[in-house]
Amino acid sequence: VQLVESGGGLVQPGGSLRLSCAASGFTFRAYAMRWYRQAPGKERELVASISSGSHIIDYEDSVKGRFAISRDNGKNTVYLQMNSLKPEDTAVYYCHALGMGSWGQGTQVTVSS
Repeated sequence: VQLVESGGGLVQPGGSLRLSCAASGFTFRAYAMRWYRQAPGKERELVASISSGSHIIDYEDSVKGRFAISRDNGKNTVYLQMNSLKPEDTAVYYCHALGMGSWGQGTQVTVSS
C-alpha cells in the first residue's frame, strides 16, 4: 500500500490549494478515503471523508463550506480542494484509506501572510 500526497505549500489567508493523494497497492475503488491533518503540538484530526463511490461525504465542522473532498477511481486519486484558507489550517495533511494501516508522508500546508 502506498499513498503519496502532494499539492501543499505556502499560501496567504483567503487563498486556495488543491491537495492530491495518489494511491497504489490496493483496490482503491473499494475503500473509503479520508484526509487528516496534524498541526504542531496537536493530535492528528480527521478533516474530510468520502465513501468508495463518492455517495457519502463528511467534513469536520471547521472546514465545512470551505473544503471539498473528491475522488477519481479511474486515477486512484483522492483530492482535497481547500478554499478560504485560514492560519489555523496550517498543518501537515495526510490521506488514509479506511481500514488500511499505511500512511503517506503527508504534505505541508502553511497559511501565513
